[in-house]
Amino acid sequence: MTLTTSSGPGAGPALAGRREWAALGVLMLPLLLVSMDISVLYFAIPSIAADLRPGATEQLWILDMYGFVLAGLLITMGALGDRVGRRRLLLGGAALFGLASVAAAYAHSPGTLIGARALLGVAGACLMPSTLALIRNLFHDPAQRARAVTLWTAVMASGISLGPVVSGALLEHFWWGSVFLVNLPAMGLLLILGPLLLPESKGVGGGRFDLFSSLLSLAALLPLIHGIKSLAEDGWDPVAGLGIGAGVLLAVVFVRRQGRLAQPMVDLGLIRQRAYGGSVLVNLLAMVATVGFAVFLTQYLQSVLGQSPFEAALWSLVPTGGVLVAAPLAAALARRVDRAYIMGGGFLVAAVGFGWLAGIDRATPLWVVLVGGCVYAAGLVSAMTLATELALGAAPPERAGSAAAVLESGQELGGALGMAVLGSIGAAVYSAAMPASAPAAARETLGGALGSPPGVLDAARSAFVEAMGGAAVGACLLMLVAAGVAVVLLRGASRG
Repeated sequence: MTLTTSSGPGAGPALAGRREWAALGVLMLPLLLVSMDISVLYFAIPSIAADLRPGATEQLWILDMYGFVLAGLLITMGALGDRVGRRRLLLGGAALFGLASVAAAYAHSPGTLIGARALLGVAGACLMPSTLALIRNLFHDPAQRARAVTLWTAVMASGISLGPVVSGALLEHFWWGSVFLVNLPAMGLLLILGPLLLPESKGVGGGRFDLFSSLLSLAALLPLIHGIKSLAEDGWDPVAGLGIGAGVLLAVVFVRRQGRLAQPMVDLGLIRQRAYGGSVLVNLLAMVATVGFAVFLTQYLQSVLGQSPFEAALWSLVPTGGVLVAAPLAAALARRVDRAYIMGGGFLVAAVGFGWLAGIDRATPLWVVLVGGCVYAAGLVSAMTLATELALGAAPPERAGSAAAVLESGQELGGALGMAVLGSIGAAVYSAAMPASAPAAARETLGGALGSPPGVLDAARSAFVEAMGGAAVGACLLMLVAAGVAVVLLRGASRG
């Protein structure tokens, strides 16, 4: 390690040197690819369907299996990294990610591809908490850690947006398997540079790994997130409702077990701290708005404005411009002002952006919509960056892996809730705005109206813009709540 230490009375934390910043660059490789793989199949599905001919259920699992396994195993892998070493888990995850990418690229049946996507989810769960936990151990100075987390957040957000763009570009020249093979050079570079630049870190005296708690966390999160997403996509379904109920019940059992263990996977005492538990909560609220509204913006670009998927993906990158400016600015301001106020301000900026979008109609120019997107994205990511850094600072270094995993699990849950809550608001506004004489399918979704006569399709597009405005109002109100929560819970919270 090349940490520069301060000397003398009142010396601050050791400062990171060139090696630590180079190590951070290496950590960005798996983070970018893991986040890209969430959305990289958006353009590849038609080619996969033509080649492998999956059924409707198999196609859904090809899309969703990665995200479900990733979300379900985050807590397990975070706790495992604390025990066996975060670098060891990171490098093992990188090797598995590469092997699973090859298996997915050359899959000859839907079942094989689904299995490979599940392995990618396992590998992603090894990589995600390890990157954030290693940042906690590489950067002890709060100001440097804030800059590192700003980069981590920007790369994660950019990866989700870049996934469709990269897959669209590759599919213009290569077969669908290329969207998986693009992972190999980066994972190979990580396996070479990781042992040279990344220090090993793990908890002291971590105790035995609790396999039963691991199974409980997986059994709780999988049906919970799957049920919420099913309700968002298909409306009320008794099976989805049963899954949510079972997930909540198992989550209660999991929490009670953690309270009785000497070495729990999740430190309940840490969650009760305002700096950590409050940060997890505001991050969850931010993801509700981020993911919930992104669905509307994507469909607006494609189904209302008539853009191709690749063109829509390119335009969807524009709001990241606001993120690249606002996130570092927020981190700098947080060194001078209580970060609770900066987070609250970020959520208020996001509320302004959503309020801006609530007023659009069919005649609104695209640039006006993109400005609104830049504003809300800038506010949201700024607040999320500060919340993530505060949570990391509050977590003891020996618990960094499990602390990062709980934070990321909250984000996954927030994304599923966003699709359900804002999706339900949008669906209600859309149905109310459609004429009663329209076909039943057209009154349910804009996608159901795409094959309808021109008059019905035009009405559906207008109704969808109203629905998008309704979802924006819901997101705006949520951001006002998040601003209040950030100030009330996190004002004066210790930075660790």
